[in-house]
Amino acid sequence: MQRLLLALVFTTFAATAHAEMTPRDGWSVTPTSKTYDQLIDDVKTAATANKMGIVTEAGPTGAAKNRGVTIPGNRVIGIFNNVYAVDILALSTAAMIEAPIRMYVTENEDGTATLSYKQPTTVFAPYMEESGPELATLAASLDDIFATISAQAAN
Repeated sequence: MQRLLLALVFTTFAATAHAEMTPRDGWSVTPTSKTYDQLIDDVKTAATANKMGIVTEAGPTGAAKNRGVTIPGNRVIGIFNNVYAVDILALSTAAMIEAPIRMYVTENEDGTATLSYKQPTTVFAPYMEESGPELATLAASLDDIFATISAQAAN
């Protein structure tokens, strides 16, 4: 019975594993013609070119493979810059839990990849009232930087 249940879970997961990212409020979702690995490399290159650092990187794909489970490529890349960190921290200690801003690379069923991220103004919105207009200005600046990173990586 356990094997049957486990097989059903894996079959259900496999059927939904390639559900592609869809647009949602406050997000940027950019399908590309690039492969998963190429898009990851291009996100890192674009981030560095825009004076942002790669702060974190994580994804379940490799660990799943080590367990004998095959899932589509899935990588979260945390991107930020210490200048923004210090400026935001001066406005709101709580807001810093949102850094780094994460870009999300997902592999599509056809072998292409999609680049998605929550826009910084959306990420920092809960802290705007306590922080005043300065945080809104910093978040809008980050919106521009992340839009540039996304455009450069996707093209």
